[in-house]
Amino acid sequence: MRHTFSIALLLAGGVALAARAQTNAAGSDALFSHPLARAEALALALRQNTAILKGNADLRASYGIQIQLRAVALPQLTAGGAFNAQQPQLIESFPLPAPFSSYIQFPDQNWSADVKVQQTIYAGGRLTSAFRSAKLTREQALLNYQTTLADTLLAVRIAYDDVLVAAQQIAVHQASVELLTRELGDTKRRFDAGTVPQFDVLRAQVELANERPRLIQARNDHRIAKNNLLNLLAVNLPRTIWDDIPLQLSDTLEARPYDIDLPSALARALEKRPELAALRKAQALRREDLVNARSPYKPAASLFAGYQWQSLPYENNLSADLYGWVAGAQVNWSLFDGQLTRGKVVEAKARYEQAELDVQESGRQIELDVRTAHSNFIEAGEVLESQKTVLEEAEEALRLAEARMRSGSGTQLDVLSAQTALTQARTTQVQALHDYAVARARLQRAVGEDMVIEQK
Repeated sequence: MRHTFSIALLLAGGVALAARAQTNAAGSDALFSHPLARAEALALALRQNTAILKGNADLRASYGIQIQLRAVALPQLTAGGAFNAQQPQLIESFPLPAPFSSYIQFPDQNWSADVKVQQTIYAGGRLTSAFRSAKLTREQALLNYQTTLADTLLAVRIAYDDVLVAAQQIAVHQASVELLTRELGDTKRRFDAGTVPQFDVLRAQVELANERPRLIQARNDHRIAKNNLLNLLAVNLPRTIWDDIPLQLSDTLEARPYDIDLPSALARALEKRPELAALRKAQALRREDLVNARSPYKPAASLFAGYQWQSLPYENNLSADLYGWVAGAQVNWSLFDGQLTRGKVVEAKARYEQAELDVQESGRQIELDVRTAHSNFIEAGEVLESQKTVLEEAEEALRLAEARMRSGSGTQLDVLSAQTALTQARTTQVQALHDYAVARARLQRAVGEDMVIEQK
């Protein structure tokens, strides 16, 4: 199932370069012409994100490596030819014994050509190892590509939610500034009427002045979040856009449930995480390296057959030739190579043991990732649950404080405290929604779930 998903995404990545060029040429204006949905952002990242495009190129390169690895086990077809010419003075003559009175003289020009096919039939285990290595290399590259896809989709999800929470924080602090502005106006009118001291006006001014930097910071966070999202989507911004990018999002922060217990999450992660599977493939490849390193301890045998043409060896007539087929067998066995093979075997063993340790370490790290992500998800859920009624209570507290202020039984400090509590409740609720969504996405990534694009 995981391979099917990755192959489908690979097909989408096969046209990524063309799609990216088309999107960046005419897509930025279209991107800003309508609110961007989360699913649309993820699909756009699949088409043109730089990390995914590089991963796709690495996957194609692995196919070339696969072909190279299999080459040692496949027949080799070669064709060759040669032509030689020498000065006659360099040609040695051999006199014939009596009663012959002539000489044997080699020609000063000769040529030869041949076509030959050669097949290695035994190489100490290298032939079957080549096919296994080619398959493992391809599978490892596919798993690495899956890792890149999962990491990129997670980053896009978080960046999308970062823009949403920044926009919500702007709304929260804008509402707070408006509320404090109204309170300052009411306090000034009461001061003009002589019902409150100037101290109350100053306090209201200070509260308003303290809230404005928070609104400014929220706007800056929103600008930066949009830049980060578009950078992940590999969107080239027009030079006419300087400060605030006109990017609107259509989705909202949601607290969708996700039920999974820790033992199931750990088991699923160890089974599905592509990083761990890729390291297992790397370990298997190191085992094949050990097979190749040991192969010179055994003989290598090959068969060959071909057809050969050559000029006559004792006549200066290049148009006359000899031709015919040739065939044979060849066996090579290195009896002593100065311990070169032994050194390669020692190195291959060490590399294999290192790969085995990498698998073990990665397994422990994945378990730590799952435990951490699961704990953070529980915390985010508990915080979100605790904020369900806080906002309503804070709004009611502000209403009561204002009513008491108008009736004369309350103070301005009560109103300002209630306003501060309401702003904090709104901020905490928005942040809790964001943290829950991010924690959920990180937990899904930690357990190795395919980051499927939701369709609404």
